[in-house]
Amino acid sequence: MLILIGFVVVIVCVFGGYALAGGALGPLFQPLEFLIIGGAAIGAFISANNGKAIKATFSITKKLKASTRHDEETYLSLLAVIYELLNKMRREGMLAAEADVENPNESPIFAAHPRVMEDPMLVDFITDYMRLMISGNMNPHELDELMLHEIEVFEQEGEIPADALTKVGDAMPAFGIVAAVLGVVRALSTADVPPDVMGNMIAHALVGTFLGILLGYGFINPLASRVERQVAEVVKSLQVIRVTLLASMHGYAPQLAVEFGRKALHTRERPSFSTLENHVRGTGTESS
Repeated sequence: MLILIGFVVVIVCVFGGYALAGGALGPLFQPLEFLIIGGAAIGAFISANNGKAIKATFSITKKLKASTRHDEETYLSLLAVIYELLNKMRREGMLAAEADVENPNESPIFAAHPRVMEDPMLVDFITDYMRLMISGNMNPHELDELMLHEIEVFEQEGEIPADALTKVGDAMPAFGIVAAVLGVVRALSTADVPPDVMGNMIAHALVGTFLGILLGYGFINPLASRVERQVAEVVKSLQVIRVTLLASMHGYAPQLAVEFGRKALHTRERPSFSTLENHVRGTGTESS
């Protein structure tokens, strides 16, 4: 939603400011300029990336769609799920949580925290490594290496579309210049036209430079930056899970293990100790 709000603000401020200054919006509508600039950008994108990168760029939006709400409430739910699973394993034995891990959709623990269930990536990460913990065949060091490797792979996958979009966005002003130069060439090739017609043709040509800069720095680069930020938010959530599970494997009680996870959060999203304690105990009391 925020990215759409940002795009609307860009459009309203740029075109609205131009109109309020007395400019006519009609000359800015140049479909052929869009064709030249957009076609060049798409062609450059295709030629600069392989099939995997192109597919990753178009699929990252779908992959991250469910990972858009990483706030204090989400992290409280995340830590509460892990706490309840670890507490169940501690009290009833490791195998007691096997049904919850194998079928999270039918687990009352996961069902009580819809914020977590809405994010398949978090659910899969929790259940995959809880399953390995239950098997008892891995030590903390091995599990840590495996989690770090998976997080690193996700980061690398997220960097591919962000990098591809950034490069296209950086190239857009140059493609705008190409469109403008072609427009000027067209105008100068008809030098026998009246001055007012010539001026109109030059103005239309310069729209290409404007569109290239606007599309690059007003839309494509912010979209690439948004992908980077969203990937970083998902990585932070995975790191919270990693730290909490490792603390449990090193022998800390569930109450202390989730405290390790809480400390891994950024300060702006980190709940207080008392807030987390009350939440995982099910009191629902919010303390500052």
